[in-house]
Amino acid sequence: MLLSVVVPCYNEEAVILETHRRLAEVLGEMKNLDWEILYVDDGSRDRTAQLLAQIRASDARVRFIRLSRNFGHQIAFSAGLDYARGEAVVVIDADLQDPPEIIPEMVERWRDGYQVVYGARTMREGETRFKLWTAKIFYRLLNRLSNLKMPVDVGDFRLMDRKVVDALRAMPERDRFLRGMVSWVGFRQIAVLYRRAPRFAGESKYPLLKMIRFAADAVISFSFVPLRLVIWLGVGAIGLAFLGILYAIVLRFFFDPSHWVRGWASIFVAVLFMSGAQLISIGIIGEYVGRIYGEVKHRPLYFVEEESDEESAE
Repeated sequence: MLLSVVVPCYNEEAVILETHRRLAEVLGEMKNLDWEILYVDDGSRDRTAQLLAQIRASDARVRFIRLSRNFGHQIAFSAGLDYARGEAVVVIDADLQDPPEIIPEMVERWRDGYQVVYGARTMREGETRFKLWTAKIFYRLLNRLSNLKMPVDVGDFRLMDRKVVDALRAMPERDRFLRGMVSWVGFRQIAVLYRRAPRFAGESKYPLLKMIRFAADAVISFSFVPLRLVIWLGVGAIGLAFLGILYAIVLRFFFDPSHWVRGWASIFVAVLFMSGAQLISIGIIGEYVGRIYGEVKHRPLYFVEEESDEESAE
């Protein structure tokens, strides 16, 4: 029985050696289980690739692939799933915020019959109140906006059975929100609780703008609510316009014309409101159309520049 541990990496030279040490130590203590560690270098610009080559040279149970450029965390995650060989696959980030010491408990739950074992954070140390608050709101809002019921306070740190991995590999969409995709495919799932640690070294690869884009990918990938909001926005605009017509009629026939306010202001406000509603509507629809355009081109998700051995994914 083989366990694959997939570790996406991007500019992790400050932490990658410690990450490997802790992973190898934890996995080495697990009995009756073969394992491999698959590092996915997502186009790092520092010495990450050289350090991974050194790790590979010193440990035959290590493999790595290097993508031709930085495709993003979710694509690196997907590449790791394509190349992982194990009957079960653990995905963990290289920054050591998610402790490798939780992996044995995940494996036990998998042996109990669960096909997805995800890490649920009880505490997130070293993160700002703003990030904690926005993360809390995001997961709960996503569950409200979509039919997808995703566990809250959960990241990508999880163990997945081979059946789940194959199901994800059969889903080729480009704008990937993998923690949502894992929830969507179903199977038996259970949480393992843990405290998330601060980054061991380096800096976050998800600044505010990137987090906003990630959240938008999640909402648009799993919800039609934004499109429905466009409809209701249009209905509201029509309703306001109808009330305005009634107001104008009442002023015209039941009040002294000298008291009837004339001028460009009302027209300007009406035009501005309708123009804003139209631009918002077109923008939301454009997001969905743009994603359709990206899908129909059928481009590969990524390209591999270098692989640590000759064996490729099936």
